[in-house]
Amino acid sequence: MKNKIIEAIEAHSGVITETAKFIGSHPELGNEEFLASSRLIDEFTKFGFHIEKEPLRIPTAFIASYASSKPGPVIAFLCEYDALPELGHACGHHLIAAMGLAAAVGLKAVIDEIGGTIRVYGTPAEETEGAKVLMADAGMFDDVDAAMMAHPYHSHVKSGTSLAMDALQFDFHGKAAHAAASPHEGINALDGIIQLFNAVSALRQQLPSHVRIHGIVANGGKAPNIIPDYASAQFYVRSANRPFTNETVQKVLRCAEGAALQTGCRMESFHYQLSYDELITNSALSELFTQSLEYLGVSSGAIQEPRKDSGSLDLGNVSRRCPAVHPYVKVADGDYSLHTPEFRDAAMLPKAFDGMLLGAKALALSAYEVMTRPDLMQRIKDEFAWSLQNPQE
Repeated sequence: MKNKIIEAIEAHSGVITETAKFIGSHPELGNEEFLASSRLIDEFTKFGFHIEKEPLRIPTAFIASYASSKPGPVIAFLCEYDALPELGHACGHHLIAAMGLAAAVGLKAVIDEIGGTIRVYGTPAEETEGAKVLMADAGMFDDVDAAMMAHPYHSHVKSGTSLAMDALQFDFHGKAAHAAASPHEGINALDGIIQLFNAVSALRQQLPSHVRIHGIVANGGKAPNIIPDYASAQFYVRSANRPFTNETVQKVLRCAEGAALQTGCRMESFHYQLSYDELITNSALSELFTQSLEYLGVSSGAIQEPRKDSGSLDLGNVSRRCPAVHPYVKVADGDYSLHTPEFRDAAMLPKAFDGMLLGAKALALSAYEVMTRPDLMQRIKDEFAWSLQNPQE
């Protein structure tokens, strides 16, 4: 069975690689990935998958599924395909998209014999307004037994953690006045923003090391000789888990309220992007992916231990709905960081496409094990239930 999965991926490696190249050569920002989603939908259709277009009315989202006639687990693979502003596919999402396609094609080669359902979620805008958040909130992963994806990187790394995150905007409203002739008649909204930053800087001293608060002045006024009547700031508030992030957000809100009181401004706050939960890696599922890499010829010494990721992923929201993993697979020889031109260029080389196919094989083989070993499936489910009751720190 395993050889049949591998052979199916290798037999279709040409069209899979061409799909990755096409998406990589046509970078599109989040929720604008019309070329990428259309190409993926076309390919899944050719491979006999049922397509649901625009779930939740998200224009560039889709769900491709194939159900065998036999009962069995529901396995989900996730495709991402949004690019970064100016940089293009410097996070390798074109490889993630094609990896999801390849893993599904490989597993489909045996699904009618083993039973179960393959479901591939096309999830736009991971870098900003992650569609996985909306899908998870709508219960679209609640019947999934395991959700898997692998991220391109310069090394093989086991699935680790990410930070929960809230995106906050603060709008300060004051009163305009001539800054030289009649400053006493104004209320300086920019002063409110500056006091907010000062308060947040002081707050950081009393927070654990896993907390991250970082922001920018989005609007600081129109001209230096006018007291700004409006100014705004945007912040990301992150921590190791959702409860502590919620607590920290309340502290930041009090900083903003204090800054408004100090300066006489009126302050409004709101979430300007969707909130991401922390990634809860299912260790049993992660161990299985590692074993699959080793089965495919990757030495155990070449697979690094999980890292504490200081970034945030919308897969975190999925991982609170079903068991999930997010390992990294090596696609480049250079020690390039994600979101750089160097990684973008390396992710379009033959080495990257080889790594993509390796990751797809490991995903498909892992899914096969889950679907054919009830004892393993139960262990994954038991761990998932426990993790929801014990937030990581």
